[in-house]
Amino acid sequence: MEKYDVKFKKKFGQNFLKDINIVKRIVDVSGVSNDSLVIEVGPGGAIMTKELAMRAKNVLAYEIDDDLLDELSKKLEGFDNVDILFQDFLLANLEEDVKNYNYNSLYFTSNVPYYITTPILLKIISSGLKFNKVVMMVQKEVGDRFTTKPGNREYGSITVLLNYFYNVKKEFYVSKKQFIPEPNVDSVVVSFTEKEDKLELKDFNFFEKILRDSFQFKRKNIKNNLKNYDLKIVEDILNKHGFDLNSRAEMLGVEVFVDLANSLIK
Repeated sequence: MEKYDVKFKKKFGQNFLKDINIVKRIVDVSGVSNDSLVIEVGPGGAIMTKELAMRAKNVLAYEIDDDLLDELSKKLEGFDNVDILFQDFLLANLEEDVKNYNYNSLYFTSNVPYYITTPILLKIISSGLKFNKVVMMVQKEVGDRFTTKPGNREYGSITVLLNYFYNVKKEFYVSKKQFIPEPNVDSVVVSFTEKEDKLELKDFNFFEKILRDSFQFKRKNIKNNLKNYDLKIVEDILNKHGFDLNSRAEMLGVEVFVDLANSLIK
């Protein structure tokens, strides 16, 4: 079991993995190759960083807590293919940062700070970079939300958004007992592989707006949530897919929202 000589900070969501076998399994799922660049967020005590460094050409890690400098330097001594940027990943310019590297494939593999899981994914989507695969550890309930199907209570706008871009898969569960300090919830490793046959969107920002509006009141139907749009167009699109204005957003698949966004944009 890995040991850490650090003071854990709750404000940064620091829960470090202690079982190297879990780490190896995560890296196995990622499929990282020896000609690749891997981005990691929150290396913490470097247990995953070291495993990635042994398999990848380069590892670029972002750590917001500069108090971890000594611990990371100690744990990563001898690994000359790892760069740690002590900055907020959400403020980073990823396209500029990766220009410094020569690689054939790009991966994101991380035990991410749970409180910024969704912002991290949105950052990856908006970066303009093509990742071969994204693998991250998330809270179990969040993983359920990302991978659920239409008609389930957990289904929401983030589910639709992620499933527009990716084939999303729950890989395996991880007990809260595998972390130091022990969190309150169990976790799940989720993988995201970019879809090659994404549906065409006229305007991504408008698509996002349609999603937000459709799910703004979960208990209300589409007629109420999209009342500020042309309801005749909305009704026609819903009927085309076997739904009506009394349907709720949680019943509709990705293709319905894409059709709505493309038809309603002016």
